[in-house]
Amino acid sequence: MRTLHHVVITPHRVVVDEEQMTVTSSGKMMLKEIYQSNIGNYPKFYKMDMLCKLGFVASELLLQKEGNRNIGAKGVVDEENQRDDRAVILLNSSSSICDDRAYQATIDNLDDYFPSPMVFVYTLANIVTGEIALRNRYYGETNFYVLPQKDEKVMTQIVEDSFQDEHTTSAICGWLNCDDEDHFEADLYLVEK
Repeated sequence: MRTLHHVVITPHRVVVDEEQMTVTSSGKMMLKEIYQSNIGNYPKFYKMDMLCKLGFVASELLLQKEGNRNIGAKGVVDEENQRDDRAVILLNSSSSICDDRAYQATIDNLDDYFPSPMVFVYTLANIVTGEIALRNRYYGETNFYVLPQKDEKVMTQIVEDSFQDEHTTSAICGWLNCDDEDHFEADLYLVEK
């Protein structure tokens, strides 16, 4: 397995292929700043939860380094550039805890009981892998694993196992953890077989 590109995002810094990006904000606002200044053509971004925003921004920075992307008018990769050979494999230790808490708040108070379907959809951590796949028209494996803690050895084994499929030649993979709007980490790689 060979690493092509690497992105690290924490609440106060963004590093792409060992080069720190200049950002003027932090936390949730930093993700919005990066989106607006470097991506800006996917309106669904503003509807996403924090985990999806984090994964989306990190994957976009990875893919921009790869180059050769044709984003159509609807904000997705043109149909003729779809791929079934790229996997999206993400892992974390907190699943979708931000949205689990937010959804719980919509059902806790019986006097103000209103379950939010908008929040509920994000109580599944794998929504972020789907957003990345939809944006880029990836039809390969998409998986989200929850581990007790970050474990590079286990993470590498999971990705290598995915490469046992003869169709999978590359993957966006890595750690994507979000405890809340000010405590998160993306440590994503673009790798190939």
